[in-house]
Parts: sequence; structure tokens; C-alpha cells
Amino acid sequence: MPIDQGYDEDDDEKEASAEGAGRRFGDFDCPECDANNPYDDRFGDGDEVRCFYCGAGFLVEVTEAGRLRLRAS
Repeated sequence: MPIDQGYDEDDDEKEASAEGAGRRFGDFDCPECDANNPYDDRFGDGDEVRCFYCGAGFLVEVTEAGRLRLRAS
């Protein structure tokens, strides 16, 4: 696989912090079973999501820095 010589992972963090708490996500890794859960409808702060594999439900919190936090609901 070719490597993008212009890629800088710090740019990803800058983009996330620019969106802040309004950031929307398209997937999450379940804190209970570690399964990746893609969502067609993006989700953000205050939404509830459910793991498609283990069925655990979570309340979504997005920090001011644009980071995803999941709390058991």
C-alpha cells in the first residue's frame, strides 16, 4: 500500500478540535466487546448508540476538543 508522504496525524487532531463538541462520528468501537460499529447516520453529542454485536447501549458525549466518549446507558 502506498504511503502518503504529506500525511501528518497531527492534522487529524487539529480538524477534530476545530469541530469541537459539534463533531459527528460515523462509527465507534464498543467499550464492552471491542467490536467496530459503523453507523450510516452520523451521531454526535447527546445521541444514544447501541452495539450491533453485544447489544450494549451508550450515551454519546463529545468533548470540546472533539473527542468521543461513550457512557453506559
